[in-house]
Amino acid sequence: MEYYFLSRVVHVLAIVLWIGGVAMVTTVLLPAVKRAKSAEERVAFFEKVEARFAWQSRTTTLLAGLSGFYMLHVLGWQRLSMVAYWWIHAMIAVWLLFTLMLFVFEPLLLRRWFEVRARRSPESTFRLVLGLHWFLLVISLITIAGAVAGTHGWFWI
Repeated sequence: MEYYFLSRVVHVLAIVLWIGGVAMVTTVLLPAVKRAKSAEERVAFFEKVEARFAWQSRTTTLLAGLSGFYMLHVLGWQRLSMVAYWWIHAMIAVWLLFTLMLFVFEPLLLRRWFEVRARRSPESTFRLVLGLHWFLLVISLITIAGAVAGTHGWFWI
């Protein structure tokens, strides 16, 4: 239990940087690029930005996962069997989705698929990227809201 509070600090900071970065890319960067560049330039610019942001996302996702699983271990895995702790399942699901995207799908499959699709149809590829970012941001924000409410004793069930 002695490292629990440190792990919570690391967890919150990792989430702020990780999901805050997703929010910045989704609500500011991609819409600005959409207005300022041609479809081909948008895709090329997104690839450059994504490559730099990917390392921040990978690092913060890893820190969030390690600290989150440590806290769950300290508090007890039995919480996973309680409906009132639905937000823990949501956190794990969001973390798993991002982790698979960042560490498995993107480097092994999506990068090549994205390049081929972007050459063939840059406009629809950019729309797909923007839509995917909005989806990820919305499920992340719902999860954060549930986690904050749940950790402060407000159970919706």
